[in-house]
Amino acid sequence: MLGRRVCRLGVTPRAALRRHERRFGFFGFGGAELSFEQSLFSLYTERVKPLEEKYGFSKFNTASLREADFTAKPTVLLLGQYSTGKTSMIEYLVGKPVPGAHTGPEPTTDRFVAVMHGEVDRTIPGHAAASETHLPFHSLQQHGSAFLSKFEIAEMDSELLESVTIIDSPGVLSGEKQRGNRGYDYASVTKHFADRADRILLLFDCSKLDISDEFEEVVKSLDGNHDKVRCLLNKADQVAPQELFRVYGALLWSLGKVVNTPEVLRVFVGSMWAEPYLHEDMSELFNLERQSVVDDLASLPRDTRIRRINETVKRWRAVKTHAILCSHMSKQFSWLSMGKSDTQLNLLAGLELLYKDLARQHGLNSGDFPKPEGFRNTVHELGLKMWEWPKIDEEELEKLDKKVSEEVQKLLTALDTSENR
Repeated sequence: MLGRRVCRLGVTPRAALRRHERRFGFFGFGGAELSFEQSLFSLYTERVKPLEEKYGFSKFNTASLREADFTAKPTVLLLGQYSTGKTSMIEYLVGKPVPGAHTGPEPTTDRFVAVMHGEVDRTIPGHAAASETHLPFHSLQQHGSAFLSKFEIAEMDSELLESVTIIDSPGVLSGEKQRGNRGYDYASVTKHFADRADRILLLFDCSKLDISDEFEEVVKSLDGNHDKVRCLLNKADQVAPQELFRVYGALLWSLGKVVNTPEVLRVFVGSMWAEPYLHEDMSELFNLERQSVVDDLASLPRDTRIRRINETVKRWRAVKTHAILCSHMSKQFSWLSMGKSDTQLNLLAGLELLYKDLARQHGLNSGDFPKPEGFRNTVHELGLKMWEWPKIDEEELEKLDKKVSEEVQKLLTALDTSENR
């Protein structure tokens, strides 16, 4: 079992997570006794979602959030080329085989698998998983039926999974033919999971450090999420100590060419599986690195709460900007029915300049506005009539913005207070 495997480290993944969880209680919000997640969801449904629905924000962005998006356990996403040990690492952490999973030197995982806690070991197909309202996978429907056929949930009774959900992914391949055979946009799906994950682990095999074209595309799709990325140089016991130093340096050099960030990614070195080390010379280092991985996972509960606050504020800014944009464009039409289509085309053609003007007028950042080409395409494809969009009361919007800021501050204060108990 996992406890026996890592007892020499002094802490198991579950024990470390429980130690962090004890620091968080429940908060009073809006006159009711709610958990942190329920409080944040209440803020979203009462303040943000009504404005989303009024201006059709979900047509231009992701679908409205559900309670499961706020209450879901922290998520760890594993990415890597085939045979880097992703599934073996999961089985090592949870202490037993994952239902329906196979391991081997060849590409064995051909689907995304959400490994979650359940009383009995079983699998749930992707279409059913995306339809369950209590699960945070509803938004996966946007990637189509072909992808859902390659997605599933694996439920199993594991203490670690009571605190985190782990997403296993297909091994990254190379070559245009192999990419096309997937039947869905792998990089787009990866970005979807990465945006929602609380930790992203990139696994590398000591024996093959070459970064394929598709893996480079996947790494680049992680832009904006690099603070959540950790790297693991896996199967490190398979090479002699002197060679390992050379491999480590080569990995850093390869990452430097594809990761678009000035910061150096954190890299763990070890062998995350249940087998004895092949080279015992560096067993002490590998054990310490295993514990570092465990400790990093143990920090997720608090990190997740902070991230969800940040994501809610980020969504609020996008919704507010979208409402200001739609209201402004609606005001540009006269009451006459003639010429409205031409006016709409002219407005859409000048979005770039309009963004700059609105940003200056309302103290916004032009980067908060939707991408011009995407906005135009949505209006054209859905046949939207911009003159029908409602006009906003800017004074009421300012009051709403103030309320959101105040309630976010209350949540942050409550979070700090519970942590310092």
